[in-house]
Amino acid sequence: MKLLIQRVKHANVKVNGKDISKIGKGLLILIGISKEDSGEEIEWLAKKAVELRIFEDEQRKMNLSLRDIDGEIMLVSQFTLYGNCNKGRRPDFMGAAQPDKAEKMYLEFAAELRKYDVICKLGKFGEHMEITLLNDGPVTIMLEK
Repeated sequence: MKLLIQRVKHANVKVNGKDISKIGKGLLILIGISKEDSGEEIEWLAKKAVELRIFEDEQRKMNLSLRDIDGEIMLVSQFTLYGNCNKGRRPDFMGAAQPDKAEKMYLEFAAELRKYDVICKLGKFGEHMEITLLNDGPVTIMLEK
């Protein structure tokens, strides 16, 4: 499982031209689920994402977590995080989980995030989405387990 985490001032998701989800200050998390993932990684990754100290304190040092700033999470499924571009010019997505497994684990991950009393909004699994964000920093972190 891979998480691409971006610190944002705001983010929103549109499907078919309609806003379906939006957050203020917090994290946009793109989650990729591999066919080898078992679910054991969910608890560790959720805790790590919520507790990452990547928000600035009064001295402008990255010293605060999402919970410290009462931030929100936008969670978006992103199978292309498992794109292999080693051969040819077209990515190979054979490492990504099948949609039924990926959707189940995506929802389990969202539920785990919510256990930390943070607002977690979702993209629309399996749909073409337009994601707008204002990256703050920019700060982008890759987590993998």
